[in-house]
Amino acid sequence: MLNEIYNNQKLHNDKALEALKRDFTTLRTGKVSINILDHVHVDYYGSPTALNQVATVLATDASTITITPWEKSMLKTIATAIQAANIGVNPNNDGESVKLFFPPMTTEDRQKNAKEAKAMGEKAKVAIRNIRKDANDEIKKIEKDKTLSEDEIKKGYDEVQKITDNYITKVDQIVKDKEAELLKV
Repeated sequence: MLNEIYNNQKLHNDKALEALKRDFTTLRTGKVSINILDHVHVDYYGSPTALNQVATVLATDASTITITPWEKSMLKTIATAIQAANIGVNPNNDGESVKLFFPPMTTEDRQKNAKEAKAMGEKAKVAIRNIRKDANDEIKKIEKDKTLSEDEIKKGYDEVQKITDNYITKVDQIVKDKEAELLKV
């Protein structure tokens, strides 16, 4: 009964860590990544569609991303969507593809991204604490039903806290590693 609660808590905590890592892919390090465009959607025949579903997206070098649409008529739409996404660069439409030229990152850019990484880490910690609350609520239901002894209930709360502390430590380490990567010149 309690093991089911622990396993559920760990499963949800793992998902919170995955979400944090996915959020980190949107942060720019020294080398550009096509993941910076993951949240860009274009209007494709009336429905918002992910950019990688209507074009080939490639990082051609450390500071350039080239987007080649499968339909030439999408060039203007793609350029407009990137402009609206406000990712920090202006799209260049050459008639064949849209190119994004990223300037070298300044120290301020790196510090800003490190600060964003820290904020993303805090968001993940809040999610983990909410998962702890849900697990504790489940234990309270069991306590109310009096199906387990007081000692087992106390051990249950302690184990839930131990799992939470473990995941909070993991988040701190992931954020620390990401900050180091972001601040490295």
